[in-house]
Amino acid sequence: MWFKNLQIYRLPAPWAFTAQQMEEALAPLRFSPAGSNELLQQGFDSPRDNGALVHVVNKQMLMMLGAEKKLLPSSVINQVAKAKAAEMEEQQGFPPGKKAMKELKERVADELLPRAFSIRGNTWAWIDPVNGWLVVDAASPNKADDVIKLLLKAVDKMPLESLRLQRSPVAMMTAWLESDEAPAGFTVDQDTELRATGESRAAVRYVKHSLDPEDVGRHIANGKQCTRLAMTWNSRISFVLTESLAIKSVRPLDVIKEGEAITYNEDERFDSDIMLMTGELAKMLADLVEALGGEAKS
Repeated sequence: MWFKNLQIYRLPAPWAFTAQQMEEALAPLRFSPAGSNELLQQGFDSPRDNGALVHVVNKQMLMMLGAEKKLLPSSVINQVAKAKAAEMEEQQGFPPGKKAMKELKERVADELLPRAFSIRGNTWAWIDPVNGWLVVDAASPNKADDVIKLLLKAVDKMPLESLRLQRSPVAMMTAWLESDEAPAGFTVDQDTELRATGESRAAVRYVKHSLDPEDVGRHIANGKQCTRLAMTWNSRISFVLTESLAIKSVRPLDVIKEGEAITYNEDERFDSDIMLMTGELAKMLADLVEALGGEAKS
């Protein structure tokens, strides 16, 4: 198991908060399925389906936020409400007003909710108390915020911060492309996006396309900046770095897979994957922060 997307946050390094303390803190926010009249239910669930809310491998903590959401499209509500409004008009001789129509839609939603389909989703989070990382496997900041909000609610005065850098990812990625030189330990791959800063927001995207320095240089000279850049770290992990410092499309390469330990059951394989992933990503994040000019002082 590997995280596919990384939303990155900072904790003190080391962070003297034990897995047992985390388990106790998360317990009041344990996930339970949504009731018949609940549109959304969220809570922490067991990563290994064994009741424990925190799975620990080599001091690394793995957690999982469970969510269950009822699917109740507004088009369905409007359709049923429209039919009921027509019945009301026939009975009373005039159509319901704006306020009555709003109340009707609310009643329809309440009636339909118990019969709505449910979808279940999980969002994984990893805490590295040794190196001070908190990483959420989420493609969007909003999805990561769901995890962060509940963590902050669970852990009193949790010393969590956003990762702040000396230089912006946009400035550094643009500089790497302009100089045709990647930072030490990294290579630039064949996917990137250059976007204008003016009102036009004109963009050029390269997808599995060699980045010609002269061609890229002309775009940069015309005012475009790099907002997404595919890279590889130490020939071990490929990823896409974005302007918001999110890391997407994370993929371990063959050199890592070849070094995987031989395991004999599912639990051993899971723990082996987590140990490998957290070890490699912790090193990669440290190197990436250095390549981006280091962390900004508080």
